Amino acid sequence: MTLDRIERDGTRYVLVPEDEFQRLRDALDDLEDIRAYDRAKASPPEFLPAAVANRLIDGENPIRVYREHRGLTQEQLAARAGIAKPFLSQLETGARKPSVDTVKALADVLAVDLDDLV
Repeated sequence: MTLDRIERDGTRYVLVPEDEFQRLRDALDDLEDIRAYDRAKASPPEFLPAAVANRLIDGENPIRVYREHRGLTQEQLAARAGIAKPFLSQLETGARKPSVDTVKALADVLAVDLDDLV
């Protein structure tokens, strides 16, 4: 296939027939899907025990549920997340609302998505 080339303002371009451009675009979409699949397979999702899932469904505080699931004390989680233990206790009881930065720090320590704690 012979392609036409043009230059504008010092930038070179290659002219591609529209049907070939669409084929290339579709192939790129497929490649992105394949890469996303490969990433997902490389780190499979964690499956929660039914007891943990049921606690979350029942509306228990997700910070407490995940902390206990990970086998951490309040003191350990607070230290690793860089917050005070009394503040963590207040978060778990719902007496205080965390900032986004605090939720992110807790999510990182608990190895969960930010959304899992909100």
